[in-house]
Amino acid sequence: MRLIPFLLALLWAAPALAGTADGAACHADIPCPLGERSYHVKAPGDWDGISPLPVLLHFHGWMRQGTLIVKHGRISGATRRRGVLLLAPNGRGKTWDFWSDQTDDVAFAAAVIEDAAKRYPIDRRRIYVSGYSYGSAMAWRYACENGDGVAALIAVSGTLRQSEICPQAPAAVRHVHGTSDRVMDFPFGPDGQTTWPVKLWRDRMGCAGPGTEAGQWSITRHDTFRRTTWACAEGDVTLDVHPRGHFIPRGWIARQLDELLGRAASYP
Repeated sequence: MRLIPFLLALLWAAPALAGTADGAACHADIPCPLGERSYHVKAPGDWDGISPLPVLLHFHGWMRQGTLIVKHGRISGATRRRGVLLLAPNGRGKTWDFWSDQTDDVAFAAAVIEDAAKRYPIDRRRIYVSGYSYGSAMAWRYACENGDGVAALIAVSGTLRQSEICPQAPAAVRHVHGTSDRVMDFPFGPDGQTTWPVKLWRDRMGCAGPGTEAGQWSITRHDTFRRTTWACAEGDVTLDVHPRGHFIPRGWIARQLDELLGRAASYP
């Protein structure tokens, strides 16, 4: 998207917000200023202060802010225990403009990563983009417009229209959705097809065939998933489907990070 370099320049040129004049005070509840906007950051608990950090950029849900994300056990708890730097941008009006590619939220989120890279050594080979609900749709939009540098999209209960045409794509897609979701409705396909929620990425990444059924699996006794995977021409796609509604399943984000980082699976 050609607007991104221009919008990045505007964001970096804008005056910084007050309260973090030394550039080092922002962490957790204290937002990091970025032009007229801000984001939150949470470093992992056992970081040595030197090693490059994988990054999880997570978009909050509707009417939330990054202050919730850096305290959320199923998000921040997962990154903190796995050596991952958590970045939580704040949406304008506590929401995101993901409806079309005519949005400056993609450029803002890209600027968040660059600003965080001035404060922390980040591992650019392992930048993961995540979100829940409206934030999940925003994570899809980010991957669609600026996904070439994204190692994986980790999305929970929210998509773009499956007919969208994406100029870019992440290296991997992992999506979870409940068939009883009535907030961001589960996108059933023709004849009730349950692999439809990732059709956009299967088309974009050159995934052939119906996918491989991995059977049922679970992390805790609360939720059971049916997993389908595709090995594609330009990466891989994983879809987890459960029968419940609109929420972040316990341990799901943590498990995706374990698998992507090559770690032994653990909970929480």
